Amino acid sequence: MNKPQSLSLRYDPRQLTDEELVERSHEELFHVTRAYEELMRRYQRTLFNVCARYLGNDRDADDVCQEVMLKVLYGLKNFEGKSKFKTWLYSITYNECITQYRKERRKRRLLDALSLDPVEEASEEKAPKVEERGGLDRWLVHVNPIDREILVLRFVAELEFQEIADIMHMGLSATKMRYKRALDRLREKFSGTTES
Repeated sequence: MNKPQSLSLRYDPRQLTDEELVERSHEELFHVTRAYEELMRRYQRTLFNVCARYLGNDRDADDVCQEVMLKVLYGLKNFEGKSKFKTWLYSITYNECITQYRKERRKRRLLDALSLDPVEEASEEKAPKVEERGGLDRWLVHVNPIDREILVLRFVAELEFQEIADIMHMGLSATKMRYKRALDRLREKFSGTTES
């Protein structure tokens, strides 16, 4: 029983590809987590950035990242490698962000229905802060959630259009069209403000 574990410890996870790490994880989990930890280390920063840009705040992004890492830990044994690990990871991330976004939206609707003014005012005060950060965040608050996710997956996660289409369960041409239209809308919206 100790033999497979000692064999699995004789490698440097930083030298392996994602696919090799997934294979190691299939053999090792849950007794040894080296391969899994290396996979998470590779994608941790980008994963957080994708969540933060999609959700608009670090607290929710951190919660979603933790949830994604747990889902990957428990789902890695069943990952068959039909897509790249990166695509599978961002598919989980996308679904978790959507879930979190819907939870927050339901919470806001409930608070609005109950007319809790202090909470409404607090949530309205947060919105400008996202814009003040500048850069991509400044732009993302002006697009709908689906277009925002396409832009985030393209610019932050640096995924190919086909990978984005697979994650979002859309056709390739529809994904490209939404991406182009979102960029065109943003260019129109900010064409006069970039000089000021």
